[in-house]
Amino acid sequence: MDTKVKEQKQKVLLMGKSGSGKSSMRNIIFSNYVAKDVRRLGATIDVEHSRVKFLGNLVLNLWDCGGQDAFTENYLTSQKQYVFSDVGVLIYVFDIESREVDKDLATYNAVIQALEEFSPRACVFCLIHKMDLVQNDFRETLFNERENAVKRHSERFVKSVVSYPTTIWDQSLYRAWGSIVHSLIPNLSVIEEYLKHLAETIEAEEVVLFERTTFLTVMSVTTEVGHQNPYTDRHERLSNIIKTFKHSLANFTSSSTSSHQFNVFFIRSPKFNLIISRLTNNTFVLAVFPPGEAELNCTRINIATAQDDFVGFDTPYRASRASTDGARSEGSSMRNTPIGSYSR
Repeated sequence: MDTKVKEQKQKVLLMGKSGSGKSSMRNIIFSNYVAKDVRRLGATIDVEHSRVKFLGNLVLNLWDCGGQDAFTENYLTSQKQYVFSDVGVLIYVFDIESREVDKDLATYNAVIQALEEFSPRACVFCLIHKMDLVQNDFRETLFNERENAVKRHSERFVKSVVSYPTTIWDQSLYRAWGSIVHSLIPNLSVIEEYLKHLAETIEAEEVVLFERTTFLTVMSVTTEVGHQNPYTDRHERLSNIIKTFKHSLANFTSSSTSSHQFNVFFIRSPKFNLIISRLTNNTFVLAVFPPGEAELNCTRINIATAQDDFVGFDTPYRASRASTDGARSEGSSMRNTPIGSYSR
C-alpha cells in the first residue's frame, strides 16, 4: 500500500534585529545545538533558507532573515512581495536588552504592515528574548511592558499576536516554539482522539506526543490525576532533558546527535511506569501509567498496535514486535490489554 502523503508546506519568517538571537534559537530547536554551542555562530547574511520536515507531510520552509539595517530595508522595499507573500507564520524576536526599543518597534510595525498586505491570514508570534539577563524580580513586569508595546504596534494582528518570554538557557524556548509549531499542524482533533483512546486503554495519567527531531510537544492528553502534577512546564523540561541526553550519547561515542535516535526508553518505579517509545517515523509517545511488569509489557504492545492508526498523518515506524508478542496472552485478563485495531 502506498503511504506517501502530499507535502503541506508552510512558510515561516524568522525576523528581528541583528544579534537578537534568531539563529541561535533556530539551531537549538532544529539542528540539535546546545546553548553553549551557539556562541560560535556568525551573523546571518541576507536570508538563510531551511527546509524542516515535521510530522512526515508537514514541511516548514523557514526563512531566517538577517537583521542588519540594510537587509531589513530591502525586505521592506525591493524584496517586499517576495519575502512577505504566502507566509503562514511570522516569528519576530525582540532583544530585551536593546537600547533602541522605539526603533525596534517601528521596524516591527513596518514588517506587520507588509505582512498585512501580502499574507493577512498569517499567525504572528513575538519572542521577548534573552530574559535570563533580567533579574528575576523584574522579569514579569518588564515582559508585560514589552508585550503591551508590541500589541500597540501590531495593527490588525493586535488581537491574535502572541508573545512569549524566552532564553536559550532554559525550557522557555521549547514552550514558545512548541506553541508556534502546534498552530501549524493539521488534523489536531484526530490526533487527540487517538491519544485519548490510547490513554484510556492503558489507564495512563498522561500521554504526550513529541516530534522526533525537535522533541517539541505536538499534543498531550492528561487525566484528572495527571493534572495534579505541580510542574506545569514538564513537557518543555522533558524536551530539554531528552535533547541533552542525546548530546551526552553523542559525546560519549564521538558521533553526531542525529545518529542516536533511540526506539524505547522506560522507567519502572514502585509508584508508576514511564515509557518514551518511537511511534512513527517522525514522532515519539510518552506515557505515564500504573506500576507493574505486566502493565509495562501490555503498554508496549498497545503502542506498537497504535502505530497503524497514525498512518493518516505520518508514515508509521514498523518496529519489531517479536520481543513483546509473549506479553499479549499474559496480559489479556487485565484492563490494560492489547487494543488491536482501532477500526473507525
